[in-house]
Amino acid sequence: MSSLAARRPDTVRFVDPVRNPYAPGAGQRPPELAGRARELDVFDVVLERIARGRPERSLMLTGLRGVGKTVLLNTLRSQAIGRLWGSGKIEARPDQSLRRPIAAALHMAVRELAPRHRAPDRIEAFLGVLKAFAQRSAPTGRAGAAPRLRDRWQPGIDVPAATGRADSGDIEIDLVELLSDAAAVAGDVGTGIAIFIDEMQDLGAEDVSALCAACHELSQLGAPLIVVGAGLPHLPAVLSAAKSYSERLFRYQRIDRLDRIAADQALCAPAEREEVEYEPKALDLLYEKSGGYPYFVQAYGKATWDHAPRSPITAADVRVAAPEAEAELAVGFFGSRFERATPAEREYMRAMATLSLVEGDAGGRDDMDAAVPTAEIARSLGRKPASLSPARDALIKKGLIYSGERGTVAFTVPHFGRYLRTQPA
Repeated sequence: MSSLAARRPDTVRFVDPVRNPYAPGAGQRPPELAGRARELDVFDVVLERIARGRPERSLMLTGLRGVGKTVLLNTLRSQAIGRLWGSGKIEARPDQSLRRPIAAALHMAVRELAPRHRAPDRIEAFLGVLKAFAQRSAPTGRAGAAPRLRDRWQPGIDVPAATGRADSGDIEIDLVELLSDAAAVAGDVGTGIAIFIDEMQDLGAEDVSALCAACHELSQLGAPLIVVGAGLPHLPAVLSAAKSYSERLFRYQRIDRLDRIAADQALCAPAEREEVEYEPKALDLLYEKSGGYPYFVQAYGKATWDHAPRSPITAADVRVAAPEAEAELAVGFFGSRFERATPAEREYMRAMATLSLVEGDAGGRDDMDAAVPTAEIARSLGRKPASLSPARDALIKKGLIYSGERGTVAFTVPHFGRYLRTQPA
């Protein structure tokens, strides 16, 4: 018998849907951030070392969708803000240059530091460099071509643009100069700047190369500015393709599904605050259904809470609620991604789904973890591998699959193979 039951044995505790604590939203912080203490501790050490002038590497978080990378990124940013660092956050997009968003992020970071800076002219000088960087577009290669709207963007900075600094049009040169100047401003007030980049694998090749070069320069100078990126499992390969030294430049942290203890904590801790409990068999079934993936833990937890009439929540409650959670995931989490694919891309993914089950069984793994050889996909479809390259490349660009090792592909979304195998051809 639990402590709550022992304390109030004669009281029936009803489960109130209005007080449902779970939050299965994209990037929405769960009520209990379970299983991430190690990552938070590591970042605390990074911030403290930089504050003491010790060398440190920028940080890269990688993992499948639904493991809570964005939530963790936001939490790390809160840690930096708590230490009075300047901070800014952007979300990378495949069709957008890095100039505009990183200029906006740095503008925000320096504005946070400005009230503590004793030399307003230093802030104005940096803002002039920032404005020059933001307004300078790379050459288009077409004589007389009008700049695109995003290249004509005017940042809200009431100082004239500087000349001769971060305005060459070469993103690598300009970004190194801009971040070096930003770090100098942070050093003036005895703190640092942290730039957080979500969906980092979507940066263009030139932007990735420039960012690596800038981080390399900053690390050599011991400058108080770090980049914290989050992306899909192939992010390290994207960085390595840009600069060979990126393998040593960043600290990589793989963000994975929760173990059983952490998953139980994610469910039980917020429930206990509402004086609601779970039976052990209910927790067994919830872990089986969710696979320990934080997004799924929240989705099944929310549906179960809404269907449970009273505490303690039972395995029967989970079984009744599971179809609703699965239907919601099928539409919002899986279906929305499936709809983005063309018929040829869907055919490719269906073949992957079938083969991933075979590969998972052969390797003693769940299908969500099984990578599939591209040659096997071609063989199963009766096609030549080269003819499937356009579909494969498009799916990687859309973030639906990734290539962790040469010659193999895997889904970026947990349980996606299972979902596809339930869909009519």
